[in-house]
Amino acid sequence: MTRYLLAVSISFVSLCSASAQTITDHLMMPKKDFCTGFMYTYDQWKNYWEGSLKRDNQNIGTLTTTQLMWVGNYGLTDKINLIAMAPYVTTKASGGTLVGLDGIQDLTLAIKYQFAEKELASGKFSAFGVGSFSTPLTNYSPDFLPLSIGLQSTTVAGRVTTAYRMNQGWYASASGSYVWRGNVSLDRPSYYTDGAIYFTNQVWMPNQFTSTYSIGYHKNALQTEINLTQQNTLGGGDIRKQDMPFVSNRMNFLKVGVLGMYYLSKPKNFALRAQISYTMDGLNVGQSFSVMGGILYTFHFAKKENQ
Repeated sequence: MTRYLLAVSISFVSLCSASAQTITDHLMMPKKDFCTGFMYTYDQWKNYWEGSLKRDNQNIGTLTTTQLMWVGNYGLTDKINLIAMAPYVTTKASGGTLVGLDGIQDLTLAIKYQFAEKELASGKFSAFGVGSFSTPLTNYSPDFLPLSIGLQSTTVAGRVTTAYRMNQGWYASASGSYVWRGNVSLDRPSYYTDGAIYFTNQVWMPNQFTSTYSIGYHKNALQTEINLTQQNTLGGGDIRKQDMPFVSNRMNFLKVGVLGMYYLSKPKNFALRAQISYTMDGLNVGQSFSVMGGILYTFHFAKKENQ
């Protein structure tokens, strides 16, 4: 069979760095502020891990995935934020005869709560809890990896983030999340994976644990950060040799990233965000290099009410 490559799960990883105050970071949107905008991500890879074996695939060549994501973050209170995200994804292979796919992927809704804040030494310690839900917005096929635009699984996730920020602007944070993933339905009556054949179109999806660690500087209009993200799939099989990947394969990776954000003074309320990331190690994922950039605008509804 044609040797396909396995795309990294877009539906969760790319959402972790989408907006000015994100699901994984230690920042909060003030009460009655609404930040919204678009993020564009360009992701490309040629080499991948078939299980733990690193290789390439000349039948696919280079896989390119682009994503245009709308994001929104509303400060319900100073300690509670409501977050929404929805991406449009396009995939393309440089070699072979397979045609890429495109379409709207998954809607993600999240609530972020700052449940602890304490002055400590020359800085401040804070802790956050996040509950999130994602579900496909369109009936795209998950059974065409790596050209599928997503995995078509409805998920529920719980996350805890802790951070310490010094008065000089330096900070360090750690975030961990457990993701419960729902079954996926295929457009075929049976499938083979992990050494067994199943006479059903329902695929059990193993849950995942992700963690993110970052150090950075944030003061006045500038924010810079170096981060490390690890994902572990709690079950699932590897890509079989000379075979195509499967939707429930375990997808583990370790990524390093660099982030920069600048809040413009003219015009007011605008912010520019950019990030690059690279996959250093993995199982059943591509060794991808991605670049993200976007622009955000914040509406200050509380100030309008005061006026």
